[in-house]
Amino acid sequence: MNYHDWEMLDVLRSTENITKASQLLFVSQPTVTSRIQKLEEHYGVKLILRKQKGITFTPEGEQLAQHATKMLHEQRKIEDKMDNMKSQVSGTLRVGVSNFFALNKMPKLLRLFKQEYPNVEFQVVTGWSSEVHRLILNHDVHISFIKGDYTWKEKKELLYEEEICVAAPWEFEWEDLPEAPRIDYYTDEKMKGIVDAWWYSNYTQRPNINIEVNQVETCKEMVVNGLGYAILANLVVRNYPELFIKPLLDSTGRPITRKTWMYYLEDSMEMNIVRAFVHFIRGLDVKAL
Repeated sequence: MNYHDWEMLDVLRSTENITKASQLLFVSQPTVTSRIQKLEEHYGVKLILRKQKGITFTPEGEQLAQHATKMLHEQRKIEDKMDNMKSQVSGTLRVGVSNFFALNKMPKLLRLFKQEYPNVEFQVVTGWSSEVHRLILNHDVHISFIKGDYTWKEKKELLYEEEICVAAPWEFEWEDLPEAPRIDYYTDEKMKGIVDAWWYSNYTQRPNINIEVNQVETCKEMVVNGLGYAILANLVVRNYPELFIKPLLDSTGRPITRKTWMYYLEDSMEMNIVRAFVHFIRGLDVKAL
């Protein structure tokens, strides 16, 4: 097996779908299928079984895929070491980023860092905070930007804290909310848990959700256009003075907030590129960007 085989098996293992794997690998589906067949011929065993909506690995295929993932990690480690031996800050920085941070903060951060260190390249993976947390746990990225508090025993930096609020296109009182039209959006379980806990500690009836969307930015646009209220982070709506915004309060009357963190591995600070990026982030007011 070579690097491309390792990469293919690793992606197949995470997606369990040849179509999705081919898209992530930027190759055609027949190419992926052909490479699997060649590996099966080489090892003399069946590696995958086709399901109605994807594939599953045979025991032999799972063993080979685990080996491929291990080899990819080893390859990345040696590449990182080679990059770190250079006196200048260069190489590839692998970053996991939560969806909102990726849209609203990350492009500016990378542009500013690139201006200071032009020989740096980036590999950025976006997703829900739970997914980005998994990336850093598995050492698939050097640094993760995560909303919310997740289990982490390594290094982390608090970037900012923001209030969770109700944003509406009209004036409202708290007692109005159960009957008012609410716009909801798909988010990670921790954020959903915070909002649900607040709601059911203040109201006995379910919210009147009449629009559901898959992104917070879409939700915001629905609110701006007068279609209902939403419960979201203040940073999403802070630049819209026409909206009526009130923070959620806990049982003691304090605003309910959500933190945004930078997680990283202590060992990775031995790398020039990671150390430079962490110091760069420390010197910025990320919330104000």
